[in-house]
Amino acid sequence: MRGVDLDLGPAADRVRAEVRAFVARHAPGGRYPPDWGRRLAEAGFVVPHWPRPWGRGAGPAEQLAIDAELRALGAPRPLNPIGIGWAGPTLLVAGTPEQQARWLPGILDGSELWCQLFSEPDAGSDLASLRTRARRDGDVYVVAGRKIWTTFAHVARWGILLARTDPTVERHHGISYFVLDMRSPGITVRPIRQMNGAADFNEVVLDDVRVPAAHRIGAEGEGWRLARVTLANERVSLSGEGALWGAGPTADDLVDLVRTHGGVRDPVLRHQVVRVWAEGQVLRLIRLRTVSARLAGLEPGPEASIRKALADGHGQRVMATAVALAGAYGLLADHGPFGTPTGAWASGFLFSRALTIGGGTAEVQRNILAERVLDLPRDQASSRSAATNAS
Repeated sequence: MRGVDLDLGPAADRVRAEVRAFVARHAPGGRYPPDWGRRLAEAGFVVPHWPRPWGRGAGPAEQLAIDAELRALGAPRPLNPIGIGWAGPTLLVAGTPEQQARWLPGILDGSELWCQLFSEPDAGSDLASLRTRARRDGDVYVVAGRKIWTTFAHVARWGILLARTDPTVERHHGISYFVLDMRSPGITVRPIRQMNGAADFNEVVLDDVRVPAAHRIGAEGEGWRLARVTLANERVSLSGEGALWGAGPTADDLVDLVRTHGGVRDPVLRHQVVRVWAEGQVLRLIRLRTVSARLAGLEPGPEASIRKALADGHGQRVMATAVALAGAYGLLADHGPFGTPTGAWASGFLFSRALTIGGGTAEVQRNILAERVLDLPRDQASSRSAATNAS
């Protein structure tokens, strides 16, 4: 058994048929045209639950059906995780019609990649202590400061930026939210080499960068509220099926490899395989519980936060088990379990060390659950960090 799924009913079958017809019409024989992303976005299939004209205003059942059919067909969707997962939802909440019309099309069709400029070198988990300043100068803001761990800053066209516009008020109230043109003069991007050899993260230095006032999202000083909107969507985005923040291979993929190669003789290693598979099923059931609540018209409870906290450690154990199954091949960057010639598992193992740090550390996540779900006494030593990372 690979997993469990929901019966979405006959309405979902009609939607899946619509998706199949769309793909057959616009990509016959699996040949996807250069403007495939635009066509998919115009049909509302990129993010179906977004309101029209950006999506289809789809309910949970329709959204799940569209996602399932696109996956089954192998139809690609635009790769723009920060734009689609974090920036776009915030623009939908607080962007003006003009701002939405300018930025949402490029987000949806993948033609304009986005990054997120929140974290700072001296702030740690306490995001509200950010020091980057934005000083109003007529129709622009002059921004100075440093950001760290900015994924895709080296290739992004736009970025969502938090900066302090009023240092005289309480720290949560003096922050504003901007869209930053990453081609602006005064921006220096310094790649950070990761131990897996990639350099997706960056340090970004902002040296009196001029940002049009029209690029501020929401009112001045409203940045903290909008940051919470962004972070809430980030936590959901980092909780998909894959073992690496919703991406990459799954425990099921690992079990498939074990079956293909005749199983595992070592009892300890066999126990590890069974454990990660069982964890994967528990996480899938938690996800389906959340989806079931939405299908019933209910707002999800704490399951999404619980799943995020559990999924991080699970991803690390999946990748560690994969390396153990690789044996001596685990020393190579281009081989996986049983000597499979692929670098996905080796690179994933190195990347997995970040899972319990990024998107809110494991410690912060557990403090949030303890205080807001279990109603335990507030941890005074970490309450400041927990508050800044709440979703």
